[in-house]
Parts: sequence; C-alpha cells; structure tokens
Amino acid sequence: MAWEEDESLIYNVVVNHEEQYSIWPEYKQVPNGWRTVGKTGLKADCLAYIKEVWTDMRPLSLRKQMDGEAAPKV
Repeated sequence: MAWEEDESLIYNVVVNHEEQYSIWPEYKQVPNGWRTVGKTGLKADCLAYIKEVWTDMRPLSLRKQMDGEAAPKV
C-alpha cells in the first residue's frame, strides 16, 4: 500500500508561498517551498482543517493582482 492510501498515517498541513494548502506525511521532510502551519493529525482531520481555512483557492499572486485591478484609479 502506498503512503497516500494509509488512513492511519499522521500528516502535517503545509502551505506554500502562494498560500496554497496541502498535507504531507509527518515522517517525511517537508519539501522545499512549503512550511508547516501547526496542524497535525489523521488525513481526514487535516483535510477538514484545510477545507475550513482555505476559503479562497486563488493563489496569493492572483489575489493581489485582482485586488490591484479592482482598486479605484485616481
């Protein structure tokens, strides 16, 4: 069985510079460009956390660009 399919593994919730979330097995080193956010648990718990906190799926750079375009021009 692959580690992605093991429902008993403990995961970390990780986020990248674009504020995109994912999960990563606790026993593996977090990949470059990602950092933990302090949430650890079973896969289902971590995914539920992500669903709760990641309310805007757009990457940070796109949100900033769109916010800049939406600003009134003086």
